[in-house]
Amino acid sequence: WRAILRIPYGRVRSYKWVALRVGGAGYARAVGHALGANPVPIVIPCHRVVTQDASLGGFTGGLKTKRRLLQLEGTLPQLHPRKRNG
Repeated sequence: WRAILRIPYGRVRSYKWVALRVGGAGYARAVGHALGANPVPIVIPCHRVVTQDASLGGFTGGLKTKRRLLQLEGTLPQLHPRKRNG
């Protein structure tokens, strides 16, 4: 979870970015599975992790909640407009 905690408020990082910090680019899918098991998804801000093409990916609390959290942090406009909806 330490790699996720390093993502600043108002920023997003890709699953690949996280994977590179925990073992290698090939672990991006494993990162997604680990984030799905996050017991405290707001404290460990997995909503800040998106796909490499800047689409939302998944979120334990649902994409509507992920979108809202990113919007509150001012991050949603950074994402590709066609990819925001997941």
